[in-house]
Amino acid sequence: MRSMVIIKDPKDIEQESFRIIDEGLDRKDLSPAQAAIIRRVIHATGDFEYQEITRFHPQVLAAAQDAFTQGRDIFTDVNMVRVGINKERLKRVGCSVKCYISQPDISEQANTSGLTRATLAIRKAAQEGDGAVVVIGNAPTALWETLELVANGQWEPGLIIGVPVGFVGAAEAKERLLQSTIPYITCLGNKGGSSVAVAIVNALLIAYEEGYLT
Repeated sequence: MRSMVIIKDPKDIEQESFRIIDEGLDRKDLSPAQAAIIRRVIHATGDFEYQEITRFHPQVLAAAQDAFTQGRDIFTDVNMVRVGINKERLKRVGCSVKCYISQPDISEQANTSGLTRATLAIRKAAQEGDGAVVVIGNAPTALWETLELVANGQWEPGLIIGVPVGFVGAAEAKERLLQSTIPYITCLGNKGGSSVAVAIVNALLIAYEEGYLT
């Protein structure tokens, strides 16, 4: 039986992971920031299909640059996304990340309204004004509500990272996002998730700090 070599050092594991990704990543037609985003998503998911299904609005990198420069709030649909975003980078950039899904008033409203907590949390976020970064990695209803608020003229986020996962409503919500006038990053179909959303935001923050976002 052939012996197996297992890498145990965390830095070596990450370095080897990115080496493998770089061998398989087609960077043609991608800006440095776009390539870095897809690279980090593949690292988070182990799935090279993201280089085929990830979509960028033409103005989304410029919108992210503006949002970080202005220290805009970042609203997430779930706490798993909130806690995964790099806090040291957020502090240096001057942005705050907020998630309202677990607040008592949201739970109470969900119990009486028949709406999801994610929907109600997004409504609460919208009350804090325009220009925010909206990051949705779990709940299709949160993305759908965001787009409803935009369509009704009730909210204008600076950009939307919309990568909810699932078999009910996720693909449809992302297809609607593709038609939005708000700059976005999304992925086609049922794939996505909190780890994808976190990877995208952290890649954007790195690109911003290192000067290659736009």
